[in-house]
Amino acid sequence: MLSFYGDRDAGVRAAPGETFPMTPNLITRIETFTVAPRWLFLRIETDSGAVGWGEPVVEGKAATVDACVHEMADYLVGKSANRIEDLFQTMYRGGFYRGGAVFMSAIAGIEQALWDIKGKTLGVPVYELLGGAVRDKVKVYAWIGGDDPAEVATEALARKAAGYTAIKMNAVGAMAWVDSHAALDEAGARASAVREACGKDFGIAIDFHGRVHKPMVKQLARVLEPYHPLFIEEPVLPENNEALIELARSTTIPIATGERQFSRWDYKATLQSGAVDILQPDLSHAGGIWECRKIAAMAEAYDVAVAPHCPLGPIALAASLQLDFCTPNAFIQEQSLGIHYNAGSDLLDYLSDQSVFHYADGYVPLMTAPGLGIEINEEAVREAAKIGHRWRNPVWRVADGSVAEW
Repeated sequence: MLSFYGDRDAGVRAAPGETFPMTPNLITRIETFTVAPRWLFLRIETDSGAVGWGEPVVEGKAATVDACVHEMADYLVGKSANRIEDLFQTMYRGGFYRGGAVFMSAIAGIEQALWDIKGKTLGVPVYELLGGAVRDKVKVYAWIGGDDPAEVATEALARKAAGYTAIKMNAVGAMAWVDSHAALDEAGARASAVREACGKDFGIAIDFHGRVHKPMVKQLARVLEPYHPLFIEEPVLPENNEALIELARSTTIPIATGERQFSRWDYKATLQSGAVDILQPDLSHAGGIWECRKIAAMAEAYDVAVAPHCPLGPIALAASLQLDFCTPNAFIQEQSLGIHYNAGSDLLDYLSDQSVFHYADGYVPLMTAPGLGIEINEEAVREAAKIGHRWRNPVWRVADGSVAEW
């Protein structure tokens, strides 16, 4: 599905690398593209011909966010794309209701595109506009799947052979509020198999995915502790984050959370609890690049690390890397290359230069192209949008037939 807002014929195209005057840079057109496997892309064009791309999406609710983007367009068309903070404040505060996954994801994709325009206009990467680089490369990790210990060990070894130095895996499948010791033993066996296969220095992040409820979470952490995880992610649902205080007292494993929190205000209580070691804001959900940079600064003040959440597409990853390059407490980046969600269409398929996310020894080197640092293959995007998608996450149930967390 493709939709647009504004004057389809306004503006002129610029040659690659060409810069534009900072004024007026008025927004003339906003287009959205629903593309496989489960993404929503956004294109903003200005009267100077500058074009920026963003990725505003809630997985499984792409059409809902698409509608929200075009409602936001009433605040944007005819305004200067240079005034990113003012436009953010207008979108955030301009409606009586604010926050939440849909609103903040719509704002996030728009905001990413505005930074892309500004960087291209000035001829510099976005991180140069946010204080400059603090590192020369960013560590990345890869996802692995599988339920059988031998299967996850094989997948982890394949990622290690590809040059990754860290992976992330699910802790458990569908889990009841109070589950069996067998479920705990299976989780331990999978973690043990990966650790034994890949060695003591290999990073193993374990995602609870909010599937585990308070009665089981301490037990599961205790089972996993001997395998020295890099972190455990979203041990409980974010609405139950008060349980992390007790969990933090009972485990030495670093605790990560935050993918389902959507603004700096959502993170206040999380940081004040003292229970979290790593924040995971998603730059396509939590208001965009500048909002997540503010969240990272809040985390730094609490001596908390940042590992941006990003199982999404190339634009979201590019935005995340721009943040990583200029953020002292960012230490590792999620990315979706080869993830099981991407069947039929993967991370690089919509890029003109697929080498831009070149992973060397588990790192992405400092990106130097202007804006978000990527060049979108617009023809491929427009063709894919003719087909679109209707991706939905599965609904899981446990043995008694009740709904479980996915």
